[in-house]
Amino acid sequence: MTKSILFFAVISLLLISCNGKNEPEKEIDASVPVTLTSIDTSAIESFVDLNATATYLVKNVIKANATGYLNSVNVAVNDYVSNGKVLFSIKTREAKVLGNTINKIDPSLNFGNAIQVRSNTNGYITFINVQQGDYVQDGDQLVTINDANSFAIVLSLPYELKKQVPIGKIFSVFMPDGTSVKAKVQKFMPTVDVTSQTQSVILKIIGKQDIPENLIVKVRIEKASSSKNISLPKAAVLSDETETNFWIMKMINNNTAIKIPIKKGIETEDKVEILSPNLTRKDKIVLTGNYGVGDTIKVKIVKNESR
Repeated sequence: MTKSILFFAVISLLLISCNGKNEPEKEIDASVPVTLTSIDTSAIESFVDLNATATYLVKNVIKANATGYLNSVNVAVNDYVSNGKVLFSIKTREAKVLGNTINKIDPSLNFGNAIQVRSNTNGYITFINVQQGDYVQDGDQLVTINDANSFAIVLSLPYELKKQVPIGKIFSVFMPDGTSVKAKVQKFMPTVDVTSQTQSVILKIIGKQDIPENLIVKVRIEKASSSKNISLPKAAVLSDETETNFWIMKMINNNTAIKIPIKKGIETEDKVEILSPNLTRKDKIVLTGNYGVGDTIKVKIVKNESR
């Protein structure tokens, strides 16, 4: 009986001892969750949008051609006038006082007729300095007309981009309302702004123009372009703090990515051209999850953004 009790006691101790052993620790998964992408071979363009101003380069001032009283005013501000249109008529003091008397003596003289003042250009009336009945002297300024033929887009161009804007080249001009027109480079102003180091460039609108003066528009200047290239999304390209060295994280198997130094070319808002090494469509590049990692990392693919 005593031996049986002792046997069961030993068995119980062994069972308790076995149950008390620590379970082995689970291995921690050190894989980095990432998304992948692949190369893009579509054309890539690098451009900059520069501010420009719509303006009339020539403003004609129409002056009185005689001394006398304004007999009629035939225009108002914002009117469009054609070359040769009668704007005013002036009656001299002598004609006003003696016109009827002399015409009674010899009607063929037409001494009392008013002298007409005509427009010398096509354009818009922007300022009228007189009103009907005013007394004016020969040479007084009567009205200002914006010459319609002088309408242009004046672009303030940083001098370093001058080679990108040759005479005769056509650019897209974008309005604040989202519409756009085409304009051709006509000429460069002969001076550069001393503070901003920009040069004024005159662009002429192609076709019909319906742009108000002083409107601020944007001219898109293409800095570089390439139709045969390899590019990646900007998020896939990493750099050091000084942005002198660039690299990507490339997959070498299903769960490992390594650091690959690259040389980049044209850069846009969302893409970077890869000049070297030569990547193929089969290559899988880490798009997200690549920041602050080592030269070689274990990865877990969350989503594949391959093109």
